Amino acid sequence: MKRRVPRPSELAPLLQFRKPQLSPTKRRLQSALTIDDLRRIAKRRTPKAAFDYTDGAAEEELSLARARQAFRDIEFHPTILRDVEKVDTGRTVLGDQVALPFGIAPTGFTRLMQTEGEIAGAHAAARAGIPFSLSTLGTCSIEDVKAANPHGRNWFQLYMWKDRNRSMALVERAAAAGFDTLLVTVDVPVAGARLRDTRNGMSIPPTLTLRTVLDAVPHPRWWFDLLTTEPLSFASLDRWPGTVAEYLDTMFDPTVTFEDLAWIKSQWPNKLVVKGIQTLDDARAVVDLGVTAFCCPITAAVSSTVRQCRSTCCRPLRVSSAVTRRFCWTPGSCPEPTSWPR
Repeated sequence: MKRRVPRPSELAPLLQFRKPQLSPTKRRLQSALTIDDLRRIAKRRTPKAAFDYTDGAAEEELSLARARQAFRDIEFHPTILRDVEKVDTGRTVLGDQVALPFGIAPTGFTRLMQTEGEIAGAHAAARAGIPFSLSTLGTCSIEDVKAANPHGRNWFQLYMWKDRNRSMALVERAAAAGFDTLLVTVDVPVAGARLRDTRNGMSIPPTLTLRTVLDAVPHPRWWFDLLTTEPLSFASLDRWPGTVAEYLDTMFDPTVTFEDLAWIKSQWPNKLVVKGIQTLDDARAVVDLGVTAFCCPITAAVSSTVRQCRSTCCRPLRVSSAVTRRFCWTPGSCPEPTSWPR
């Protein structure tokens, strides 16, 4: 093989240096190619208690592991020789159009992980043309979320409290703000044994103890954001001096029944989705109440340990001909039943 000295004109096209990214945030996001990459960044930049709240689940976290595995087990069976020059990802969800067939689910204590919290999520949902869901345990108010996403689809997720009047006051505020869907969570009648939170002494707002002060040293930006912005608290609830688990134990109402769900439906003027159905009998019951839809999320996975088949079923719960347009489901690895109920 004969070698030669390359000419300068041949080297020039190869010496094109990338323009440096001066924003550290954009630089980190550009290097994050997967959700796992984002998780590693978050773990590095966030105090242990805040990260474990977001990353953890109940007890031994078996249900959460099963749910993650269920999504990994999804297989696509693509067809071929179709015209895909123009792809439309839009779908009709609960009677209205969305740009993508998913939305941002409700999460509590969002400002623990990102200073703007739900406001940033609402802005992102508006740009993407998808629904944004605000949790009862959110750290931004109903009205602030509406202001951040004035023309988009805003949903409100409700935990029924022991104080029914306070619960329904939130529902009334969501309706007055123009939220088009109410998500009633029914699979967390009591607070779960979230062991990471208990071990970390997780509280809202975070308390300054010797442990948290030591943990602050490698996370100065997180503490700077916390201490120089609005105090971190439940936007819709009172401040609470104890741990998160203790607060939820005082808030969740274990006596909620189907009659209560019917009462909530009578008070809400728009679409109502029941969040947390895990059995066919319960699916039939909520359909008979006339709800708009129901879904089978993994709320229980982060609040309790549940059976794999119930938390990650890959098939729609076809409970009757009346329900064919009233279900959502989470994908998973459960086998198809030998026969569907009619």
